[in-house]
Amino acid sequence: MRRNNNNNRDRDAKFGQSGLTVEVRNGDFNGALRRFKKKVQEAGIIQEVRERQEYTKPSAKRAKAKAAGIARWKKKQAKQKSDLGF
Repeated sequence: MRRNNNNNRDRDAKFGQSGLTVEVRNGDFNGALRRFKKKVQEAGIIQEVRERQEYTKPSAKRAKAKAAGIARWKKKQAKQKSDLGF
C-alpha cells in the first residue's frame, strides 16, 4: 500500500503554481535564463537547498545570527563615523 504525501500540494499552495516556469520569447534564451534566476532567488529555493545540505544545531544558528547582527551594527557605526569625518 502506498502512502499519499501532501508535500507537493503544500508547496504548490505556497508558491501558487506547480514549479517555476519562464517563457522564452523570440529565441532570447539569455533573457529567459535571467528571469528564471530572478524567480528562483525570490522564491528562496537556493537558500533552502543550502540549509538542507547539512543539519545545523539551533545554538549554532543563534550564534551565527548574533554574529551577523554585530557585523551589521559595526558596519553601520563605521559608516556613520566616516560620514561625520572622523
